[in-house]
Amino acid sequence: QGELVESGGGLVQPGGSLRLSCAASGSIVSLNAMGWYRQAPGKQRELVASMSTGSSTNYADSVKGRFTISRDNAKNTVSLQMNSLKPEDTAVYYCNTRPIRYDWGQGTQVTVSS
Repeated sequence: QGELVESGGGLVQPGGSLRLSCAASGSIVSLNAMGWYRQAPGKQRELVASMSTGSSTNYADSVKGRFTISRDNAKNTVSLQMNSLKPEDTAVYYCNTRPIRYDWGQGTQVTVSS
């Protein structure tokens, strides 16, 4: 069973930026399409960005143009660069494969507030 560990969250003002990282065990990243998901309080978990094994990307409309997903197969990591953050981006962010094949990690909290 693989392990996914997210990091990089924090408190940021509206308009600010954060870069999230996901470290995966084994060859999870190199062998799978990967995604970043988020769950806001009282809401269902949603997919915000994904990248295929061929490096094609897709984004939720709510983050398109502001978030960028990337992967490093050699390091088995996936990153999410988040720019122009808005209060509605506040959530716990998780990485996982797409479709989901592994247990969820602890996630990393992103809070956008002035």
